[in-house]
Amino acid sequence: MAKCDEGYLCDICGQEVAAIVESDLYLRYVIGMLDPEVLHTEKERHIRCNPALAQFIVSDEFEPAAVEGDFGKQNLDAEFVKQREDIVTRGWLRLREVVDGEDAIINYPLPEVRGKWTSGAD
Repeated sequence: MAKCDEGYLCDICGQEVAAIVESDLYLRYVIGMLDPEVLHTEKERHIRCNPALAQFIVSDEFEPAAVEGDFGKQNLDAEFVKQREDIVTRGWLRLREVVDGEDAIINYPLPEVRGKWTSGAD
């Protein structure tokens, strides 16, 4: 099978990342953790295969992910956790919106992320 026919394989578990709502790569892109210029060069993984990020999705439609130890959100600053839960959850919900849409990929990110990129601010 040609590499392009394999689909997007998870860098952690090796299984196919079959849907955008499972994609850690696109979640990071949507929330501004990944520059659009490098989207095509980064490795893919399932959101659940990156529990350090998945733990911040707070939705009835997403089974909570837990991280033990120092990087578990229960051990992090409460304000940081609140901010991270807000953006990561909104990013995941945005992935659910674009899954059936015909929107251009450049429009996937959250509005504040697109605004930051177009203004050139860091």
